[in-house]
Amino acid sequence: MEASRSGQEAAAGGRWGALGPVGLVLAGGVSVQFGGAIAVSVMPKAGALGIVTLRLVFAALVLMIVCRPRLRGHSRADWGTVVAFGVAMAGMNGLFYQSVARIPMGPAVTLEVLGPLALSVFASRRAVNLVWAGLALCGVFLLGGGGGFSGLDPVGVAFALGAGVMWATYIVFSARTGRRFPQADGLALAMVVAAVLFMPLGLIESGEKLVRPEVLGLGAAVAVMSSVLPYTLELLALRRLPASTFAIMMSLEPALAAVAGFLVLNQALSVNEALAISLVIAASMGAVRTQVGRGRGRKAGGVVSGGTPEAVVADAVDGTNSVDAVERVPESSGK
Repeated sequence: MEASRSGQEAAAGGRWGALGPVGLVLAGGVSVQFGGAIAVSVMPKAGALGIVTLRLVFAALVLMIVCRPRLRGHSRADWGTVVAFGVAMAGMNGLFYQSVARIPMGPAVTLEVLGPLALSVFASRRAVNLVWAGLALCGVFLLGGGGGFSGLDPVGVAFALGAGVMWATYIVFSARTGRRFPQADGLALAMVVAAVLFMPLGLIESGEKLVRPEVLGLGAAVAVMSSVLPYTLELLALRRLPASTFAIMMSLEPALAAVAGFLVLNQALSVNEALAISLVIAASMGAVRTQVGRGRGRKAGGVVSGGTPEAVVADAVDGTNSVDAVERVPESSGK
């Protein structure tokens, strides 16, 4: 089975390798955000909870078929970690989609990114990160129109901030799951947990709407664009891309969300909102670069050649320092 997986990964690498690792990450980010924009357009037909349910269910089915994770031989602690990872994934997706049902995608993703940014600042414990935190706060101030959030639905803002908290939690348990499960097995199992948890909510809100052919088709498209395809592209890219470069590109998510919102949903940004997003992106880039540089410095001259920014930050939070752990984290864009 492992040989078969290696062969499949090599074939996938050959098909997508022409894009280059940077192109793969960029394509994954574009896929995530345009998948999110499509999800917003489907919400009037299926509801926010309904579209999250469809996304998680379809993504779980695809990942279980592709990964074929081993169910036996895991400890109680292993399963506890997977369940916690799945709960964080469900919460992150549910809160984010409730947010974009009320406020534009660009501001929603910008507010959500504050969760990982705060985790990165906390993990680093370096004075320079106060600069990045201050820069992010300036962005948040501008995002609220220069005073409060009168220009944005306060409930949508609260959901976005809650999604950011769950994203930070997702990062920590993503790293722990990656250390306990090979390949993407832990991710596939956590996706099943998230789908099972969310299914009752989707059924209560949307009921029979979820089985309409057009809704099912769009739900499957959202799952592929927002979960399956980005995960595949990023996994391939991380085999050849330094963690610092990957982290910087992931920091561009708010800008990609703003573009997707404008092109698909006609959500134009004000000057203040555009500047706010730029400040938060700059803060995110700076904080992650600081954290990655600190991680490299602890290697006594070694270089972390691969892995995700989530793993770098989560290892710092956990107090670990393992290159192998970094390389095994199952990266998946949560939105």
